[in-house]
Amino acid sequence: MASAYVGRFAPSPTGTLHAGSLVAALASWLDAHAHQGRWLVRIEDIDTPRCVPGADVTILQQLACCGLLPDEPPAYQSQRGALYQRALDQLIASGHAYPCACTRADIAIANAAAGRVKPRHGELSYPGTCRPENGGLHGKPARAWRLRVPDGPQALWHWHDRRLGDQQQNLADAVGDFVIRRADGLWAYQLAVVVDDGAQGVTDIVRGEDLADNTPRQCFLQQCLGLPAPRYLHTPLVLGPNGEKLSKQNGAAPVDLHDPLAALQRAGQTLGLHPTPSISLNDWLTQATTQWATRWLDSNTQA
Repeated sequence: MASAYVGRFAPSPTGTLHAGSLVAALASWLDAHAHQGRWLVRIEDIDTPRCVPGADVTILQQLACCGLLPDEPPAYQSQRGALYQRALDQLIASGHAYPCACTRADIAIANAAAGRVKPRHGELSYPGTCRPENGGLHGKPARAWRLRVPDGPQALWHWHDRRLGDQQQNLADAVGDFVIRRADGLWAYQLAVVVDDGAQGVTDIVRGEDLADNTPRQCFLQQCLGLPAPRYLHTPLVLGPNGEKLSKQNGAAPVDLHDPLAALQRAGQTLGLHPTPSISLNDWLTQATTQWATRWLDSNTQA
């Protein structure tokens, strides 16, 4: 069981690692090592307009500086388009995907007409305008491809998180039919991450709690593609002075690695880990792995 474990850290090279992303990297590394498994790094660079040249190299250097070394050479999503196309073709053939002509303005107008308001920090649910039974493209050119989510009771998706416990989300109400290939021709995050996790044999996903609401979409997409469902553990977030999570979008500063051990200690504190201070970096990681195993090793059985 332990040897079959495959974990991953999947940063986007839209900037360098900040304190929050180091917490996610450390947690996924610790979980893989506690399970005596493999730890992969995948550079999620499909959103090319937002990628910063050289950020991928810097991220890998930052990880290495902290002793977080992957067990295989990093994979790059920008080199995996053929895999995503095959998955899209499969979803079209099975009737799970359909073309969409709607703009953001079209979606906003349709939701306003139905009395639905955009939630804070959320997106408007897609109203199904271009579903085949609703008339399809209505004579307009296709812009994007969407995955059709279930209707009725089947839309309520249940899943288990090793830290957060039992979770649920109504896919139809929360997101609606979601984009898997964007109007600009780029592959959507949801499709790419699911295809990559399946292709790389990822068994366990350890990432920040801000991504927890993506999980039902990804689990449903795994089901549509006939892929196994990984186990999930979503970690606590590092918050800025304003109470919002640290992110590249809100200008989070790069993690200070002048003292890598100190940076790891701060990340470990967020995860509730307190190895002996004033020891070497490798010894700290060893103690942190033991503490992580004590806390989380028995939490990997999905309910």
